[in-house]
Amino acid sequence: MTIGITLPAGLPAGVDELIGQAKWAAEAGVGSVWFSQQPLSYDAIAVAGLAGREVPGLAVGTSVVPVYPRHPLVLASAARTAYAATGGRFTLGLGLGAQSFHQPIYGVEYPPPIRHLREQLTVLRQVFAGETVDFDGETLDVHTADAAEAADVPIIVAAMGPQALRVTGELADGILPFLAGPRALAENIVPALTQAAERAGRPAPRVIAAVPVVVTSDVAAVRQIAAAELGFYSTIPSYQKVLATEGVDHAAQLALIGDEEAVAAGVRQYYEAGATEVLFAQTGLNGPADRERTWRLAGALNSSGL
Repeated sequence: MTIGITLPAGLPAGVDELIGQAKWAAEAGVGSVWFSQQPLSYDAIAVAGLAGREVPGLAVGTSVVPVYPRHPLVLASAARTAYAATGGRFTLGLGLGAQSFHQPIYGVEYPPPIRHLREQLTVLRQVFAGETVDFDGETLDVHTADAAEAADVPIIVAAMGPQALRVTGELADGILPFLAGPRALAENIVPALTQAAERAGRPAPRVIAAVPVVVTSDVAAVRQIAAAELGFYSTIPSYQKVLATEGVDHAAQLALIGDEEAVAAGVRQYYEAGATEVLFAQTGLNGPADRERTWRLAGALNSSGL
């Protein structure tokens, strides 16, 4: 069981600053650093590859890159580059994205999400296995004349709904849900994912829970910030369902905010619910001092266990 962190791969932080933060996190004992993708940010896969190369031994990944509107061959090339640059310490984290958010930005028709996810994963698996791809699907066609060198790039999906979990269990290496609390994990998400993987004859999947975490002495103020920053997620149907399962009506209610003892107790609940890894997200909500305090807790938990 390890604890990592997520970082936005975007402005105002420059690439050098992001790599510097990754170095600081590694020195604090953080187990992994994952970079999120936004439409106008740096390329998260590239930043993860750079950070992993600059910080020896650090596991890196993306949390997450939307499969829409990227073609799987474009994703595969970028992921294989990061995987090679880090000596195999890179994990490709993918997400479906939100139609209401992404389609107006890119102006490209949003495909049926579950079908598109299945076809993306099918092609990525073939490419990473070093196979020639000859695929005709409903949302994409891929025909390669040659095969790429095999690269065992792990694929993780930000899946929470039943259909996405089924596809992920069959074709990917695990999940990276955000704002899925312990009850939702234990009662719905982990059993559905595990069953799908078992039926497909795949190994036990990774369950990487991304959780907003801030270790702070100013709990009330940080909760107000979290309510404003996380309010967007409470409007998305997929998140509304998982929040309802947890018995909360606002995403901020799932944030772990408090002193080291309170946060550690909250983290423990995720492992008890079936998580194999936990990522501390939104750690900078109240500035660098609390962010570093939070990262130090992650390192302490990694070294001492829960």
